[in-house]
Amino acid sequence: MLAKLLSSLFGRAPQGGRGAAVEERVPALLAPRATPDNPLTRSKVGLAGLAFLACMMLVCLVSLPFALLPGKSGVARYNEGTTAAAKLPPMWARASVDQAQRLDALVAEETIARIARERGVEVGELLRARGASGGGRAVREGTGETPVPPELQRALREVERHWPRWLLGTDALGRSLLWRVLAGGGISLAVGLLAASVSVTIGTLYGAIAGMAGGRVDGVMMRVVDVLYGLPYVLLVVLLAVASDALVSEFVSRQKARQAMVREQARELVLRSNADAQAGGAGLAGRAGLAGRAEVDAFLQAFPSERTRLEERARAELPARDLSPSTRALLDLSTLLVAIGGMSWLTMSRVVRGQVMSLRAQPFMEAARALGLSRGRIFVRHLLPNLAGTITVYATLTVPQAILQESFLSFLGIGVKPPLASWGNLAADGLGEINPYQSHWWLPVFPCVLLSLTLLALNFTGEALREALDPKRARRGV
Repeated sequence: MLAKLLSSLFGRAPQGGRGAAVEERVPALLAPRATPDNPLTRSKVGLAGLAFLACMMLVCLVSLPFALLPGKSGVARYNEGTTAAAKLPPMWARASVDQAQRLDALVAEETIARIARERGVEVGELLRARGASGGGRAVREGTGETPVPPELQRALREVERHWPRWLLGTDALGRSLLWRVLAGGGISLAVGLLAASVSVTIGTLYGAIAGMAGGRVDGVMMRVVDVLYGLPYVLLVVLLAVASDALVSEFVSRQKARQAMVREQARELVLRSNADAQAGGAGLAGRAGLAGRAEVDAFLQAFPSERTRLEERARAELPARDLSPSTRALLDLSTLLVAIGGMSWLTMSRVVRGQVMSLRAQPFMEAARALGLSRGRIFVRHLLPNLAGTITVYATLTVPQAILQESFLSFLGIGVKPPLASWGNLAADGLGEINPYQSHWWLPVFPCVLLSLTLLALNFTGEALREALDPKRARRGV
């Protein structure tokens, strides 16, 4: 009774005590709705990274077919250009006097003649002003030593409006840096995604087999992983890339097969000479029947004309294989995928093996084994769906590693080779353009900035997925 009276007077019951009343409750239908917690929107940085990554992949991968198609001159757009337009700045940057003079020279003569007629100046005078020392910029800005008529200045400004424009400038061969950056981005992203797919596939299968087999098989397989972990990763990738490139070069040139043919034919000539010498009492080697390596080398050194004839015969019988540039580039990219993907699966295998060993002890796995299901069916129907989150997270974190490895190898000249573009070899080409005399800053800046932003976006996206799919790392919603 006292509790009800105090509740009506003060709006709440006294705290504590056996007869204390609880706070006034709100009916469930009238309670405000709880804000749903979407784990994918917890990380704002991850969302920003995902948006940037989606835009970059859309622009680079969609524009890649257009960059590889022939342009006006029949050459692929990313490789199309003229040396007269070499190292020209972006259209929104101020050109130096020398660059302005070269831009003036790229304007067609018909356009110059039309501008001279419209502005009322002589064509020869306009051409002389355009090609003067310091270029037309010094004349049109009135910075020359002699006064310039206003009509000539206006004509030169009109010529400047007809300059060829490049959004990101040109490289050392006059090729548009925009097309090369887009093509290089598409190739780097494609190589990174495919290499990460190879790595994830190998790591998932290897770790699942080790985890499901257990016992000695698991021990041996994990010791192999430990040994590979102890080896220098970058060095192994470089060695695999170099070895694969050497195999492709040998397949094309057939140099070793020619050398073997030359030595075999020289050996036959030595044996024949020895047989004739035995019959005549003297010989090249002094005995017949055998022709060792030293005797063959001595024959080839003693008779250079015979050696030249044998080499020409070997080249005629074993001509070099004819590979188109596109086929050779495809082989180079394939070897790069094998080199990167074949060495970056170690972490994935350990993670998958640990998850499989944890899932093996679950009741649903015991029930599946009790039903007599095969190991393949258990893996596909029961293990793989439970591993999907872990595989997705680590695959997202493997992609930037693969892209960075490809760019590093291309920077060293081992990965993607010119004229095919990649962010790595574009950065390598522009490295020497940073100097105190005349810096062509746009050549290394744009590929390096795009590579850095893409790697950051991939890492932010991977961390956001890890936070969203890992319940131990997830933050509690409101």
